[in-house]
Amino acid sequence: MKHIQFIYTFIIASLFLACSSKEKPGSIDKQPNILLLLADDMGYGELGCYGQEKIQTPVLDSLAKQGMRFTDFYAGNAVCSPSRAVLMTGKSSSYNTIRGNSGHFADDQWMRVALEKNDTTMAEMLRQAGYQTGFVGKWHLGDPNDLSTWAYNRGFDYAVQEQWSSRFGGRVFDEQMHWINGMKDSIYYHVNEWECKDDFRTNLAFNWLDTIDSEKPFFLFMSYRAPHGHEYTIGNNTLYQDKDWPEAERFHASKITLLDKQVGRMLAKLEEMGELDNTLIIFTSDNGAHKEGRGHSPQFFKSNGQFKGIKRDLYEGGIRVPMIAYWKGKIQAGHESQHIGSAQDLMPTFAQVANANLPGGTNGVSLLPTLMGNEQMAHEYLNWEFQLDGWFRIMPNGGFRQSARIGKWKGVRYGLDSKTELYNLDNDMEEKHNVAANHPEIVELMELAFSNRANNEAFPEGGIIQDYKPSVRYEATKQ
Repeated sequence: MKHIQFIYTFIIASLFLACSSKEKPGSIDKQPNILLLLADDMGYGELGCYGQEKIQTPVLDSLAKQGMRFTDFYAGNAVCSPSRAVLMTGKSSSYNTIRGNSGHFADDQWMRVALEKNDTTMAEMLRQAGYQTGFVGKWHLGDPNDLSTWAYNRGFDYAVQEQWSSRFGGRVFDEQMHWINGMKDSIYYHVNEWECKDDFRTNLAFNWLDTIDSEKPFFLFMSYRAPHGHEYTIGNNTLYQDKDWPEAERFHASKITLLDKQVGRMLAKLEEMGELDNTLIIFTSDNGAHKEGRGHSPQFFKSNGQFKGIKRDLYEGGIRVPMIAYWKGKIQAGHESQHIGSAQDLMPTFAQVANANLPGGTNGVSLLPTLMGNEQMAHEYLNWEFQLDGWFRIMPNGGFRQSARIGKWKGVRYGLDSKTELYNLDNDMEEKHNVAANHPEIVELMELAFSNRANNEAFPEGGIIQDYKPSVRYEATKQ
């Protein structure tokens, strides 16, 4: 392979991420910019800084080296829409409006579900705090036929989004078409003119950054495409040609490396603007690695590391994801955090960073103390619930899945009538050994965590909430 492909990214890593490892976190002097970078279906093990040995990701590896890398961070859910809903509202999946890519309605129809109008989004919160807000990429949180649910009308001053078909009636959309500020304008992605879709989208973000008020802070949410399986073609097909890999795997690796390059371009843009030093940067993924598209196998690159499960699973491989935080002079370089956090924590983190009013109903915990090297409040537990859609699949146990984490313990239940599985992640990160029979008191705690949920008409498979009185308390398992 021609190593010249990576020279640009290494230059970015060395020039724009330079930061002494001796620097100590500082205080917040003014509202910083916030840059949220979200990969689509990137597994825990697909970056070099998380153990990947074949796919090259020099920019993100350098970002982790000069910032903080989280080892125990979780997506909001195991698939796109419900995970992004957790991220954008700060509400865990068991209380969120969206709990699957589609909800189950009358006449056995599965249709997309939009965020509730009374759900305050991260962008709405930050705009109220004086931020300029921009969004580029995959929204996946609206009704295709209702523009009021699109990103532009949910708190973003500038929003460019693709819009997928509703699948059942209504409008039919082309994934290559990107709509600007609702349907005020549009621009078409021509594959052969760009290295990849994220290259195209990065330029759209630059267009917005060139117009903003330099005296006001900004929040930019880059919702990337890679390495989602439904991007079937890219413009740059030169990478990894020297590797004796199946074509599907070469293509998959290329998408990740090209995404890494786009992150480098964004960092260079912020440096050019004079804003890099005053920007909190968060990089993460919306769920674990996929087995989709052109025949990619997550086993080929060990995309989820040692973890069990993939996208749509509530085992670790479906929900534990990379999370990197960088903020020059505030976050100590080269730090690794074992704090157990989730996507629902980013909204309260941004609220504290921006001195914004956190909306009611969120149940995340701000990660700012961890980022600043201070004592951190821990979650008593984290829980997830997910509903498979019925478009093209058979759904055993109604397609309903739950999991929870309490300290070192992980509980999983697929179907309301199924027994809860229990794993000790301290010595069984692969979730191979179900020890539920040996720890009935911990199983009861997991089932209590499962029961902490709200009814949802669009996702009824979780059943009706019943009164539940545990005989043990969470404090018993605190580590």
